Amino acid sequence: MAAKARGNKGPGRWLVLGIPYLWLLVLFLVPFLIVFKISLSQDAIAQPPYEPVFDLAAGWEAFTEAFSQLNFDNYAYVLSWDNEFIEAYGSSLWIAGISTLLLLAVGYPIAYGMARAPKSIRPTLLMLVILPFWTSFLIRVYAWIGILSPEGLLNQLLIALGIVSPDAPLQILATDTAVYIGIVYSYLPFMILPLYSALEKMDDTLLEAAADLGCPPFAAFWKITWPLSLPGVFAGCLLCFIPAVGEFVIPDLLGGSDTMMIGKVLWTEFSVNRSWTVSAAVAVLLLLVLVIPIVFYQNVQAKEMEGR
Repeated sequence: MAAKARGNKGPGRWLVLGIPYLWLLVLFLVPFLIVFKISLSQDAIAQPPYEPVFDLAAGWEAFTEAFSQLNFDNYAYVLSWDNEFIEAYGSSLWIAGISTLLLLAVGYPIAYGMARAPKSIRPTLLMLVILPFWTSFLIRVYAWIGILSPEGLLNQLLIALGIVSPDAPLQILATDTAVYIGIVYSYLPFMILPLYSALEKMDDTLLEAAADLGCPPFAAFWKITWPLSLPGVFAGCLLCFIPAVGEFVIPDLLGGSDTMMIGKVLWTEFSVNRSWTVSAAVAVLLLLVLVIPIVFYQNVQAKEMEGR
């Protein structure tokens, strides 16, 4: 009977494992291969605006000949120092990194307060965190234009309080500061939710035991609460850092002409310069850059599982 039961679990187990891999194959690997194929092509005045490298309809011999003549000119162009792509990559990583640290500094106290709140009001607090998702992302970013502009609500409030002169309002819009504000506001729920999930599961008796042994609250936080919340910290940082690197809407609407982010440069290269091949190369390199933190997070999780 036991052997029969194990045999019945076989197809179901493979089905459970196969569906996620099929999803990744169809919605990630296949589109990635298409973009990678375009990145190896050359620009052309045609439709589509590139010369395909591999043409399966031409036969296997033509396919193998094209494979032997592959070139990576687009990647060499993107990685050369005489264009804006390297600067855009560095600026994107810097802005995303600083924004992630700001998100952690803002989101951790909020998540900690939610996890320590009475259980009866935790669902309400959770709903308030999720509430911004009910509004269009684009509308929320546009709202910050009305807040941060020289004639916006923030300057009007500061002028009314006498903090700022009407002749010299704060110039926040069209600066990197506005981009940081937009990213922190837009991605804050993605930081709070993983942190809250980790902190809410923590056993409060550990803190009580630390207090009974004479451990001050601040020391107990760093020795107990912080280490136990690290899975939520890593998850929240990844959920915020990865999309922030390729962000386009926020720097385009809130940033200035000097704000260099790879998503904005990628859009300009694709829509204005009409270079699909270079745009594809930029996207592939961006994906490779973002794989690094994902692999790091997976290694951390593997080590934690081994420690258990």
